[in-house]
Amino acid sequence: MRSVVKQPERAFTNIGGGFVRKPAAFQSFLIAILTALSLIMLAPLIHILSVSLSSPLYAQAKLVYFWPKGLQFAVYKKIISMDEMWRAMGVSVYITVIGTLITLALTSMIAYSLSRATMPGRIWIMRLIVLTFILPAPLIPGFLLVKSLHMLDTLWSLMIPGATSAFYVIIMRTFFRNVSGELFDAAKMDGCGEAGIYFRVVLPLSTAVIATIGLFHAVYQWNTYFSALVFIRDKTLYPLQVLLQNLVAKKGLNNFMGEVQFELNMPVTPEMMSAGIIIFATVPILIVYPFLQRYFVKGAMLGSLKE
Repeated sequence: MRSVVKQPERAFTNIGGGFVRKPAAFQSFLIAILTALSLIMLAPLIHILSVSLSSPLYAQAKLVYFWPKGLQFAVYKKIISMDEMWRAMGVSVYITVIGTLITLALTSMIAYSLSRATMPGRIWIMRLIVLTFILPAPLIPGFLLVKSLHMLDTLWSLMIPGATSAFYVIIMRTFFRNVSGELFDAAKMDGCGEAGIYFRVVLPLSTAVIATIGLFHAVYQWNTYFSALVFIRDKTLYPLQVLLQNLVAKKGLNNFMGEVQFELNMPVTPEMMSAGIIIFATVPILIVYPFLQRYFVKGAMLGSLKE
């Protein structure tokens, strides 16, 4: 049998009769730059985690950088034992899950309707939606509207006002317009109406755009802060971000520190508690992101595609 010897990859390729160097060195340079930038972005989070896990002596002396010194978990034991922290976590999870589902349902139905050429007035409706993107609603009229709908001091006030966005509608409408019209014709021949086409054809083909917009809105909903300050007065309905602001940025942490020191019978610095609370609020969204991050790249191009 004739032996096959694999030729080594050449550093040059023949293009148009000339030789052009392959961009291997440039790609390696880009990879190195992106890796360095990723590490720089992770550095603050690693530092905060190290501070929360270090001994108070090292943390107070500012000797902790990117590795815990005097490893201990006293801060996290206290955070886990706080009922208000878990209550705020439950509120954030609830408004994130339910709010994202509401947004996906409303946005997909609006975008599908606007993507159909048979919808009357779709051009003017789309222009009005884009106008809300350029001129958002002022704060006071928005507050009066929420009050007139009797949604003050309810979790609906954190989900309904921001349930639709012109940005989401534009992206999803563009995606729906690029779905082959032959699929719609075939569905109609099989007896499907508009609702059947929407549920049986469009939605199964729209996993990428749904996941992208869902992740965008979930991150936005998880970080809900200003809306809760405006619409919520009941402290038991505060989401996690508002509670963290009350503990870390206000005097609530100073009162809380005395309780921590008494119960743990050891000094715990405010920096350690702040770092632990920040990690506690960041970990849930970090756990979800890796499963959907591949849709970010595709989602960044969805709104720029044309037929």
